[in-house]
This record gives sequence, structure tokens and C-alpha cells, in this order.
Amino acid sequence: MYILGISAYYHDSAACLIYNDEIIAAAQEERFTRKKHDSSFPVNAVKYCLDEAGLNIDNLEAIVYYEKPFLKFERLMESFYYFSPKGVVPFVKSIPVWVQEKLFIKDQILKSLKKVGDYTRYEIKIRFSEHHLSHAASSFYTSGYESAAVLTIDGMGEWASASISKADKDGITIIKELHYPNSLVLLYSAFTYFLGFVVNSGEYKLMGLAPYGNHESKEVNQYIEIIKSKLVDIADDGSILLNMKYFGFATSLRMVKSAKWEKLFGFKRRKPSDPINQEHSNLALAIQIVTEEIVLKMASEAKKLTNEDNLCLAGGVSLNCVANGKLLNQGIFSNIYIQPASGDAGGAVGAALAFAHIDKKIKYRPSSKDKMKGAYLGPEFSKNDILKIARKYNAKYYTYDTEELYTKVAKHIADDNVVGWYQGRMEFGPRALGNRSILADARNPETQKKLNLKIKYREGFRPFAPSVLEEDNNTYFQLNAPSPYMLLVADVQKDIRKQLPDNYESLDLMDKLYTQRSIVPAITHCDFSARIQTVNKETNPKYHKLISEFKKLSNTGLIVNTSFNVRGEPIVCTPDDAYRCFMNTEMDILVMDNLVLHKQDQHINQTKFQQNFKPD
Repeated sequence: MYILGISAYYHDSAACLIYNDEIIAAAQEERFTRKKHDSSFPVNAVKYCLDEAGLNIDNLEAIVYYEKPFLKFERLMESFYYFSPKGVVPFVKSIPVWVQEKLFIKDQILKSLKKVGDYTRYEIKIRFSEHHLSHAASSFYTSGYESAAVLTIDGMGEWASASISKADKDGITIIKELHYPNSLVLLYSAFTYFLGFVVNSGEYKLMGLAPYGNHESKEVNQYIEIIKSKLVDIADDGSILLNMKYFGFATSLRMVKSAKWEKLFGFKRRKPSDPINQEHSNLALAIQIVTEEIVLKMASEAKKLTNEDNLCLAGGVSLNCVANGKLLNQGIFSNIYIQPASGDAGGAVGAALAFAHIDKKIKYRPSSKDKMKGAYLGPEFSKNDILKIARKYNAKYYTYDTEELYTKVAKHIADDNVVGWYQGRMEFGPRALGNRSILADARNPETQKKLNLKIKYREGFRPFAPSVLEEDNNTYFQLNAPSPYMLLVADVQKDIRKQLPDNYESLDLMDKLYTQRSIVPAITHCDFSARIQTVNKETNPKYHKLISEFKKLSNTGLIVNTSFNVRGEPIVCTPDDAYRCFMNTEMDILVMDNLVLHKQDQHINQTKFQQNFKPD
């Protein structure tokens, strides 16, 4: 039977189609609409999923929404009542939206489906899964484990902000929950806001800023003490209690009460345009350390309650790669699986799988195969589609046979060219994993600066990730497990590090940034760590072959991989998206299928592609 899962109306709306329990297709709506974190009903993503299987809406067994709106509305009403009269402003703003749109989600879904195609109204089954059950199902049922503990840590669902479950072939049993407003995600997002980044998209930046904090600084320890004594009470089981007199998200339209925070930490809330100083980096490090402590305690509690050897992770905090790496190193569990689309988009996957296994009793089959298929679940465009775009823009290109293509592109990377690499099916989730990627040479100390300022148009401190041949992982990194989804941070091996200057800790952020720390400086963070993607020959043979060819030329089995987009835009989806991004940046080479385009050959009116890139 075919089942469609949907997440929508908060952020990162998405659709996922499964056949029994096999994932056929999945995509985020933002990739089609080009609106980052698009929360609207995923009309285009649904169309894509159905087209991929040759179906129409009437062929579906059910459409499953990733949470239960009435339970969520109950939580909103009780929260407004509890915090009244302070919560009157968000109450007045949100209630009309809920009454008109969100409360009656079933009607909204049925209306929106008309934009997808015709259907028989009374034969459509609309079902609803709980938010954290959707997260748990998205991880366990794609892990392949026979049984596991499941830890989900998210901003907020209906009531739960975190959950511990036990999962096996008979289903998923939620054992323990943490409830709103006590939420690790909201705590982390509060610091995202205070440090001048955008909530729900800037958390990556906060995590990327943390390594620039000084571990030896008294200031970091003071900040940790303030956080734990004034803002959050942390129990031994990882549950937390937020001191709501410092937070504004329940009673106003802002995350924190800025005046109180400024008094606590001794500096003003940073505005997005303000420079980043050492106190900002130190505070980012402090909340990262506190976050890791909470995650480790929650994981220890999950082990205690389930006695399982395997752990499955999902929810927004599961995208905190640094915390994931620390959790792996602790050895609390023998094996850890992290859902690559851990945020709300992945809820579409979990909703469909939960319905299939729990409601329809489809037998769960443990497997060593990657049930997420490398996250390569999005649209693929034919060579003819790509040729049409080249002709549309009168673009000059070269074509190569398979073997020559990899040799040529590897040589371009080794010669310090930045390459847009566009192949096969688009990735599902927040990471580009070698099909919609921008690639460069990690050995060049100028690569990070060039990519940030001339390609991505984003903050210079933002780190880049390596794609490393899976078999060469231990050559470069202290990581004894695969990391196919770029969701683990580990230290670089000591024998490839470089000696830091004696005055390193007294340097400002940008001087630290451009200090060479290893033989692959473009991917080595200030604390000698890296966010790693291991590339498996079976999962992505083309990408593996390219890196292998680069290794022949450079004796280095890794390259820089960053997502094929610019600041404020989603990852490219179509060949047209890829060409426009290529022309709007200082990228040197674009490779789509076996077509290779050189920027210097594109004799075209550049103003055609001028865009105003908005901050994300």
C-alpha cells in the first residue's frame, strides 16, 4: 500500500511517499518554491512524490499528518491561561490563525490537495500521528535495528519537548516525556536570538561559533555557572526546568527578556549587523557545553530505562553534530543512528512509517541496508533536462565520458577551482551529501575564506565539512564509526595537526580563523574538530569515484563539501537553479551530469542573474 506523510504549517514543510515500509520519495517544499524554511502546505513536494511513483491521490491508502492539532491547541490554550495576563499579545495574534487555518488541519489538507490533482473526496483517509511519535518512527524504522532506545529532543510538539521510547518489532512505546515550556531546543534558540542569529535557522551558526570560545577562559566557566544557576535547572535524568522570568517566548513575541539577560551576562544583545567579539564566542561555547551535558544525561536515562544497546536519535537537537560526537565517544550505547532529516521535515517520513507499522500492522524488518537510501530521495533530472537549460542560456559546455569526467573534475579541484557538483537525486534533509554540493580543495588555507565570502555570501567564521572516503576515515579523524549524513563531529588526527602560535588564545576571531591548524585547514575547526561525511562506494558511487580520483592526484582522500546554495536560499533543486547559482557566485566550474561548464566561457549578460541575497 502507498502512504503519504506530510509535515506543514510550522517550518520546513515536506512530503514523503512510502510503499508498505519502503521510502520511495521525500522532499522539502522549500526546494521547489525557493522560499527557505517554507512552511506552507507542500503542494510541490506532494506532486513530486506522486509523480515519482506514477500515482494520483486516489491511489493512496492514507495521508498522515505529522502531529495532532487539537492536542497542540490544547497546549496553547493552557499555556496562555497559565501565563495570563502576560501572554495576551501572542494570544491575540495566534488565535485567529489557529481558528482559520491550523485547528481544522483536515479541511486545510483537503483544500490544498485540490492544487495537487483531482481526487474522490470521501475516499481520502486523513490520519494524524503525534509529533514525537513521528520523530521516533522516522529514526527507528529507518535504522534497521532489531530493537533500540529512541531519544527525541525537539522544540515542542503537542505537549512534549523531549521523549524517551523503547522500540522493537512490536512497536514504539513512549516511556518518559519532558513537557513545554521546558525545552532544550527553546533554551538553545534563546541563545541563538541573544547572540544575534535568526531563531529556527541560526542555530547552526551558534554551533559553528562555539569552537572560537576559549575553553581555558574564566569567562566561559562563569557563563556556564550563570546558565545553570539562573536560567535552567538540570536534573540527573536530563530533564530541565527553565526559569521563565528570563524567557519571553511564552508571553511575548521575543525569545528572551533582553534587559535581564544583558544584566546576567554583562553585555548587550548582539544585533545581526554587530561584530562578533570574544564574549559572544565564549557564551556560544558555554551553552554548547550545557547542551552536551543535558543530551548525555538524557541518553544515560534512556539506557537506564530501556537497557538497549542501540540508540536512535531524532528531533532538532539531533542536528547538533558536536553533541552527537560527544555522545558517541561516551560509549553509553554500542550503536547510534541519527535520522538525517531530524527536524520537522523528517516528521513526514515518521508519520508515514508510524501509520504503516503501528496502524496497518506492516511487519517491521530489521536490515543492515540504509533504509534512507543515503537521503537521496528527491527529484532527479535527465541529461536532456540539463541540455535544455544549457541551450536556454546559450551556455558553452563540454561533455566527457564517465572515466574522463572524474579525472577532469578532480584535476579542477586540485587546481584550486570551486566546483558546483550536480548529480542524480536531490538530498532530503538539511545537508548536501554529494549530489547538490559545492566542492573545493581542503588543503588550501584560502578555501574557507573564498567559499564564505565569494561563494556562499555568509559570515566568515562559518566552518566547512569534509567528505572523506569511508575507508580513509581513520587516516584523518578520530572517529570509529561511519558518518554518512554529516551528523558527527570528531577531532582530526594528531599527526596531521599543526602547532598553534603561543599567543593563539589572545587572537581575535578572524585571526584565529585564518591560523592553519592542520594539513587540511579548510575543514579543521578552531578546536581541531571537523563535521564529517563519510562517503560509501555503494551508497554514492559517483561521488566516491570523484574523491578517489582526487586522492590519486593529491594523496588526500577528502574534499570540502558545502551545500549548493547561497545565503538565504534553499539548496538547488533543478538544473536551472544550479545554473543561476553558478552564475551569481564566483564559482569556477559547474558539473551537471557529464556536462562541464567553465565560468570564463559563459559569455552572457551577467545582469540577467543579479539577485538580492537576503540573510538567512
